[in-house]
Amino acid sequence: MAETRVALLVDIVDSRALADRAHAQSAILDAFQAAARDIPVAVPLWATVGDEFQAVFATAADAARATALVRLALPIEVDCRFGLGEGDMREVGEGDRGPIYDGSAWWRAREALEKVERDQERAAPYARSWLVGDPADAAQVGALNAHLLLRDHLIDTMSPRARRLAAGTLSGATQSELAARERISQSAVSQNLRRSGAAALVAADRALAEVPA
Repeated sequence: MAETRVALLVDIVDSRALADRAHAQSAILDAFQAAARDIPVAVPLWATVGDEFQAVFATAADAARATALVRLALPIEVDCRFGLGEGDMREVGEGDRGPIYDGSAWWRAREALEKVERDQERAAPYARSWLVGDPADAAQVGALNAHLLLRDHLIDTMSPRARRLAAGTLSGATQSELAARERISQSAVSQNLRRSGAAALVAADRALAEVPA
């Protein structure tokens, strides 16, 4: 029986240039596992073929929030593209690497991933995420894509420390705890969050968390 879900396709940016692709894949799996402690996931991430992964979320907002945490948590040399597809999906079998799904959610996720790759090569090198949904929901889909573009641009500008502080804040750590981890003052944490844009990212994440399912 088909149900409405958000399919997520993930691939590694410039994977052939990585010195250790196995380490990169392990880092991605770990980052998604950590994100799942804070954000609900319908079907946890699994590797498919090559450098591609799949996961399933109940809502586009959940998928957007999870992918933000993942990008922030990954080592600076590892980056991913995310194609989000909202639509129907059904399980049609079981493969060696996990379940096999079909439905419009997966077709749209593939379309979204291909768009991100094209945009990266053209006018938006910072683009990493895109959502394709039901044309009847064009206004909501457009609003989320605007968020994704700005979010990805902001993350691109962040230093490794700023990313760690943003990820920690999104996961609920206090500024005192983050200061102890980074061996800096709480005041330095607060200043970094403001200067890097992480504070705005956290506010946007909270707004997404309040979007009705």
